Amino acid sequence: MKKLLIATAIAISLNACSSAPTMTAVDAQAAIAAAEYETQRASELKYEWRDSGDLIKEAKSAEQKQDFALAVKLADQAKRQSSNAIKQYHDQKNAGPAF
Repeated sequence: MKKLLIATAIAISLNACSSAPTMTAVDAQAAIAAAEYETQRASELKYEWRDSGDLIKEAKSAEQKQDFALAVKLADQAKRQSSNAIKQYHDQKNAGPAF
């Protein structure tokens, strides 16, 4: 009985791993476009973070090499950085010394 439970648990976990979603070129292009849009918004505020542009370039390079999962990961990171930059801008735009 114990062996049956262990075998069932292993089979379920292997099945869950095999059904992980795969990224496509469309996913990569959409993620890169979203990252570029968000980075453009941060740039318009003159609050773009240093690495966002480089991450987008790396994402485009990964897309050309057909490593779509890496492209999406890098583009999502760039978008997150740009979103945080915009939030930081709004949080700190009225910052000044507190006497």
